[in-house]
Amino acid sequence: MSINMRVFTWALALACVAGAVLALTESESPLRLFLTPLFLLVVPGAAVTGLLRDRDPLAALSVGAMASLVVNVLLATAMLSFNAWSPRAGVATIAVLSGFIYVLRLLYRGSGSMQTEQGTVSR
Repeated sequence: MSINMRVFTWALALACVAGAVLALTESESPLRLFLTPLFLLVVPGAAVTGLLRDRDPLAALSVGAMASLVVNVLLATAMLSFNAWSPRAGVATIAVLSGFIYVLRLLYRGSGSMQTEQGTVSR
């Protein structure tokens, strides 16, 4: 990965963390209007895209983007259906779900197994 891509990745990650913190603390900062939706759209998609690293990059990005939209729409629908609308709870739920997907990725990738050229797992 080039240095420019790493800088972009870290800047995006910091912006997403800032968006979550601003939403959870109910800050009145004008940055909240930009950073919180950025968090809600980027984080679930990045988590899912991480699971699809061995696939075609365009396909992985497409699936990640759609997964992000689906997770957000399902969460909003559930919150409205149960009359439990809360932006703080929505941000926290997205953070927990994305963290869970990230842990799955770590377990899947870091199981100590070696992958062969055919993609099968051998120990």
